[in-house]
Amino acid sequence: MIADIKKTTEQKMQKTVENFKGSLGKIRTGRAHTGLLEHIKIDYYGASMPINQVANLTLIDSHTIGVQPWEKKLLATVEKAIRDSDLGLNPAAQGDVIRVPMPALTEERRRELTKVVKHEAEDARVAVRNVRRDAIGQFKDGMKAKTISEDDERRAQDDIQKLTDRFVAEIDKLSHAKEAEMMTV
Repeated sequence: MIADIKKTTEQKMQKTVENFKGSLGKIRTGRAHTGLLEHIKIDYYGASMPINQVANLTLIDSHTIGVQPWEKKLLATVEKAIRDSDLGLNPAAQGDVIRVPMPALTEERRRELTKVVKHEAEDARVAVRNVRRDAIGQFKDGMKAKTISEDDERRAQDDIQKLTDRFVAEIDKLSHAKEAEMMTV
């Protein structure tokens, strides 16, 4: 029972870190990457579809993303969706390709984005701690039901704390790396 709880706890913590990495990928730095546009939805014959399911996303250079819709008539729709997104991008159609240049970030905007990174990191740390709390609760329930001895419960709590410390450290490392990336001009 203890091993199962430890295993599911580690899996949940790992998933939290993966979600945090995904959140960091959406935060824009000065460089272009296709992950910035993947959350944008396009109205495709009455259905809302992610942009990467109706177009090819490519990097033209380090500051420009190329979007090539699979159907010509979607060109204006895709361009409008990118323009209306919360990213502050200004796409330009050139033939059957939409060029999305990444504007340079101002110092003020970089500082705002580092605050966003810190907030996301704190949310991830809280999620990891909540997983720890749930696991410890399960150990205490097992001890009350007399399926886990007191010593085993104490050892299991220590193991869960070590797991928590490891994942929080990983979140901190990712957060600091992203902040450093954001502040480089």
